[in-house]
Order: sequence, then structure tokens, then C-alpha cells
Amino acid sequence: MPEKVAITPEAAALVGELVAQHGPLMFHQSGGCCDGSSPMCYPRGEFLVSDADVYLGEVAGTPFYISAAQYAYWRHTHLTVDVVPGRGGGFSVEAPTGLRFLIRSRVFSDAEAAELAEEPVRTGPAG
Repeated sequence: MPEKVAITPEAAALVGELVAQHGPLMFHQSGGCCDGSSPMCYPRGEFLVSDADVYLGEVAGTPFYISAAQYAYWRHTHLTVDVVPGRGGGFSVEAPTGLRFLIRSRVFSDAEAAELAEEPVRTGPAG
């Protein structure tokens, strides 16, 4: 089964540093403008995941969720968590580091899309 979300080595390294500082983390992608279009990284348990969130998988040992509304728009794309210089969202744990997470995307190939169409969409907390 094709993966729906991945992470760059640079972003994975930052996740490792943040886990050492904050403990287990999770990502949430809500959509929208401004900071809402960046993946937010929270200490696990500080953002309540509901059935209105789709679980895409894990990156660097960290669960990644996307709001169901945003997933409806992006379900045809593979997401990659990357990191660039800049200030992230005020609530995202990387904000004070001088780096920010962002999403890079590509459209799934026809073969990947056909394979993923067979997989049920998983909502709610992973576990």
C-alpha cells in the first residue's frame, strides 16, 4: 500500500530534537490560510483528535492527522513534512527554534490512487 505521508531527513531530525525536549508528539494538518496551511506539531494528548480527523500514518514515530474537510481536498496527494527557516505557528512546538514545518505535496500516480481507493479512510485516534 502506498504511504500517504512521509518526512524529510531534516524534518525528522527536528522531530527527534523536539521529542527529546517535549516527549511524544503528533502532527495535525487543518488547512486554511496562514498558519492553518502548515502542519502543526503538538505534544501528544494536547490536541484532541476526533472522528473529524483522518489518520494518515506516522512520520518519525509521530502520528499525522488531517482534518476530514482538508482530506477531502487533498486525498489525491502524497504529503511530505519538510522544515525550512522561519517562525512556525504560535502553538506548534517548533515555533521557538527558528524553523517551521511545511507540507510539500505531489499527486498520487494512477496506480497509487487505484491501490489507495481500496483502503478505508481511518478516522479518529490511532491505536
